Amino acid sequence: MSGPHDRFVRYTFGHPERAAAELRAVLPAHLVSEVDWTSLRTESGTVVDPELRATESDLLFTARLRSGHPLLLYVLLEHQSTVDRWMALRMLRYVVRLLERWREGHPDSPVLPPILPLVMYHGAEGAWTAPRRVEELFGLPGEEGARWRALVPRFEYLLDDLTAEREEALRARAGPPLARLAWLTLRYGRSEELARKLPEWVALFTQVQASPDGFEQLKMLLRYLLLVGDKAAYEATGRVLDSVLGAQRAEELMRSYGEELIERGRQQGLARGREEGMVRGREEGLARGVTLGRAESILRILAARGVHVDETARQRILSCSDMATLDRWFNTSLNATTLSAVFDDLAQ
Repeated sequence: MSGPHDRFVRYTFGHPERAAAELRAVLPAHLVSEVDWTSLRTESGTVVDPELRATESDLLFTARLRSGHPLLLYVLLEHQSTVDRWMALRMLRYVVRLLERWREGHPDSPVLPPILPLVMYHGAEGAWTAPRRVEELFGLPGEEGARWRALVPRFEYLLDDLTAEREEALRARAGPPLARLAWLTLRYGRSEELARKLPEWVALFTQVQASPDGFEQLKMLLRYLLLVGDKAAYEATGRVLDSVLGAQRAEELMRSYGEELIERGRQQGLARGREEGMVRGREEGLARGVTLGRAESILRILAARGVHVDETARQRILSCSDMATLDRWFNTSLNATTLSAVFDDLAQ
């Protein structure tokens, strides 16, 4: 199941115009000038290896060069919160599998299409530090390292490390308003700076709203911010939407997404309970599904209302099997502004 980062990035950069903005910001200048960006198209998922598609979050594009030469652009958008040392090996494996799949469909071609792998990184723990070249992963003899390196596979991926970019640089990138706002939101989405930054981006929010499908774009942005932001970011988002949409429309939008999060928690809890039921027995699983659904609904309500829940309180809510207690917490959470308003004993 895709997470909030994956869905947000796919929605934003799955659109050719916004994908072109990302690629133009990262590819070497000489390649940018050679690509006919009006020809950029999202590639069918049938080209991608199904086994890998189930585990990676990827976007695949095709484009032509200005000379008419075909070009295959493969983009892997990585959403890990920690740096993956083995990313070069993963990317190499994916590219090889993709080329093998391409060969199956083009058995008469004497050449392979160029594939340009790109990782977009926006982790919460600082800049990307993993090797970008697969040859750097090999343990080679010290004095003879250079000679050995010539014999091991050579492969490098491109990197868009949003955590290493200054805000001014991201805002200055060329591209549609949603692309620029997405770069900023991904850059600061899980940091304490987000709440302070959001009011500075009102002009970008306004530009997004003015786009042909601007309201849908704002809804996707709001959904992402509610999922990754803290209470301060929740409140700042509400104020920004007030200035862009007006108080009544902004309140309706915030409330509708809060209700969506609550319903999702209920459904996930029931599904989780049904899975447990397959192992522990049908009756126990269904009963646990009901309590988990109610527990996750409580957490979703509190998140939508901007109430911070620490890990101790979260685990106690999820592990509670007493429906009467869960019902009491559920009712108090509907109007809660603090954790102590729901259950004083958990706030201690």
